[in-house]
Amino acid sequence: MGYDTKNIRNVVLLGHSGCGKTTFTETMLFEAGAISRRGTVEEGNTISDFNALEQERSNSIFSTLMHVSWKDSKINIIDTPGLDDFVGEVVSSMKVSDTSVMLLNAKNGVEVGTELIWDYIEQFKTPAMFVINQVDHEKADFEATLEQAINRFGPKVLAFQYPLNPGTGFNSIIDALRMVMYVFPPDGGKPEKKEIPASERDRALAMHNALVEAAAEENEGLMERFFEEGTLSEEDLADGLRIGIGKQDIFPVFCCSATRNMGSGRIMGFINDICPSPTDRPPKKLENGTTLPCVTQGPTTIFIYKTIYTARVGNVSYFKVYSGVLKSGDELVNAANDGTERFSSLFLANGKNRDQVDELRAGDLGVTVKLKNSHTNQTLNTKGTDRQIARIKFPEPRLHVAVEPPSKNDMEKLMRALHLIEEEDPTLVVEQSATLKQTLLHAQGQLHLDIIKYRIEQVYGVSMDFVKPRIPYRETITKEANEMYRHKKQTGGAGQFAEVHMRIEPYFEGMADPTALSVKKTEVDQLPWGGKLVFLWCIVGGSIDAKFSNAIKKGILQKMEEGPLTGSNCQDIRVSIYDGKMHPVDSNDMAFMLAATQAFKAAFQKSQPQILEPIYELDILCSDEAMGDIMGDLQTRRAIIMGMDSEGHYQKIIAKVPLAELYQYSSILRSLSQGRAKFTQTFLEYASVPGDIQARLIEAHKDEDEEE
Repeated sequence: MGYDTKNIRNVVLLGHSGCGKTTFTETMLFEAGAISRRGTVEEGNTISDFNALEQERSNSIFSTLMHVSWKDSKINIIDTPGLDDFVGEVVSSMKVSDTSVMLLNAKNGVEVGTELIWDYIEQFKTPAMFVINQVDHEKADFEATLEQAINRFGPKVLAFQYPLNPGTGFNSIIDALRMVMYVFPPDGGKPEKKEIPASERDRALAMHNALVEAAAEENEGLMERFFEEGTLSEEDLADGLRIGIGKQDIFPVFCCSATRNMGSGRIMGFINDICPSPTDRPPKKLENGTTLPCVTQGPTTIFIYKTIYTARVGNVSYFKVYSGVLKSGDELVNAANDGTERFSSLFLANGKNRDQVDELRAGDLGVTVKLKNSHTNQTLNTKGTDRQIARIKFPEPRLHVAVEPPSKNDMEKLMRALHLIEEEDPTLVVEQSATLKQTLLHAQGQLHLDIIKYRIEQVYGVSMDFVKPRIPYRETITKEANEMYRHKKQTGGAGQFAEVHMRIEPYFEGMADPTALSVKKTEVDQLPWGGKLVFLWCIVGGSIDAKFSNAIKKGILQKMEEGPLTGSNCQDIRVSIYDGKMHPVDSNDMAFMLAATQAFKAAFQKSQPQILEPIYELDILCSDEAMGDIMGDLQTRRAIIMGMDSEGHYQKIIAKVPLAELYQYSSILRSLSQGRAKFTQTFLEYASVPGDIQARLIEAHKDEDEEE
């Protein structure tokens, strides 16, 4: 028997790396009786960070699903990584959660990871609460951390508790919501409830009144009772807080020491009593613009938010039931590919441990194995139901590298492994670029790539190297040129003969027909790589039969695919074929194709050719302190600063930067800003490279040709 939807709480733990999420998770499991002893990150025996790589590094890399029973409810807990390179694990977990619990380190305050994740809390409109952890640290500063949170995230951040004696002697919490003091035994655990000391009474009462006022503002009836009675009953207060938290009007602040197991039980009680269940959240948006309420009645709809591959089991799929009841043995249809999947087994997860269950109800999180054609970000429904939960929008990759196996024989095996990881991790994009003749990986950062490389080598047994990706330069011309080429070949039998006269010009929209030529036919080709080829047939008097026009055009396109200067694609050129010769026996398509290629190549060199490079717009958000260093670095990258502004607590820099100058920029920006910056890059245009760079590129291409 599954839990009723109203008795389910889906909680995601968020925060900067090192704030104590995994330790807090362990304490929650222990407090609820799900485990008999608490593991530690240092000993590598926690329920959450069970992957060997996480234990080796002593920090979270993957999100981990766990659950506990608390009173009459089930609390699903997802522990997430704190490093920005693994933001995909965070975003997918937030998609299926109903409450975000943001942990802050009482020693370090609001860190950059907190700020970056907060953007997603606002994006998902998820109810959120703060837990200021590690208040037992000798350098803990609860008041400064609380003040930072209010300054960064606004006056909706309200303290519900504060530690009476933060630091190494910490053992007491003043709870302004219940107006009681919790005093913990030396080993933590269940506290003793005591009256608030007289010296703290005024502060606690002021905090309590602020909570009552905030709750009363959420409902007209509550506001009337507040004005009439000057306060709210415990039940009314809980109702008002529940509404306020659900609407993101109130962000509660609690405190604890996860390491010493002081305060976590009270936080879990608050999650159970006040935080929203799936039924309290707005209906989920569907891809077609409609919405789906989370109810057990009606057809079943589930959404896969995470997939991992294991050698022994195959695909392990983590999902949320958004509607209906999913039972073991049910068959659902994938809305993306119409494939039918049988859910032969359903599980509840606690880290790597899985307990089999018969059913899961709307709002619950579960696990299944061996789905054949269903992956992350896909919706499955009862047959005859056509619903697609709005897909997760993962952040764009910020680091781009090319990948090479040790030998060509390993390439197929490497690609299979990469695509398996790509199915698990949508923040990784694998691209086989025909233009660059390279396999490219687009990832979130260097650590993200390092973990992928480790997994490829350890799990799949394939080694690989990262190399700098080539730049997709373009070639074009800046002036008109005329050229002819005669192809003549005699080999004893049938010969080859073709002569082609052509004019090439820079093409732009709306240009007039060429002078002194009679255009018989115009063909405009939108090139696959961008730009155009305009092909004009201007033959008068039949010097070349029109049947050879396609062969001539094909020869030109072949050379445009690998331009004369650097082998890059050519674009925005108009070619006019105005004269030539043919032979009644020896002329054929091949001869005219070869003649056209050579004529185009010669004319191109005479037309003041120009190499173009891709330019990207860079939007950088950074702290005031890092702005000078970032601006200085941009100047070394041939950047043009387009503007500066402020956005929230960040300074914003907008710059145009050549792609050739952006290799590994995410790692460099992280170093320059101590992690307190982020950026997006968007393709803007192609622009001419400076003369000295063009000369170097041409020379390098010549050297490559000679080596080959």
